[in-house]
Amino acid sequence: MKIASFAAVLLALAATAAAEDRSAQIVSAPDAPVRLTSAKVLNSGAEPLVLLYGAVNSTSSPIDTFTVTVYVFGADNRLKARQVAPARRELAVGETKYSAMVLDVGTIEATDYLMAGVDQVQRAGSDDWWRVDLRAVAESAAAAKAPPKKK
Repeated sequence: MKIASFAAVLLALAATAAAEDRSAQIVSAPDAPVRLTSAKVLNSGAEPLVLLYGAVNSTSSPIDTFTVTVYVFGADNRLKARQVAPARRELAVGETKYSAMVLDVGTIEATDYLMAGVDQVQRAGSDDWWRVDLRAVAESAAAAKAPPKKK
């Protein structure tokens, strides 16, 4: 009898975790030298949220530094918050690195959604930076999610 109760509790916890499963939509410029391969919230239902992301060097040159930015959009598709992760260093050709960031931008509602991407990259041995206006890319993606306006 106790085993059945324990199994029921485990099934209920698994169902709750699945219902709260959250990820961030990955946004990117077509020519981004570093791309996110995954962006998953580790602790849905708790605050602050923690985002685990994977970033891969998709170029034939080693990367010295790159930054990841996360945007929080409300259910109305309006930008609520933006957070930049501390810069990551040294990403070899074809390498994927995983990192986590605490999203401490205030309350993120269950109806809010996250978009994440790489917005700056500096190749090893170069003083030049690749940059993209990731906010515009994210806002465009948010607009595409918006339901059609009623006439």
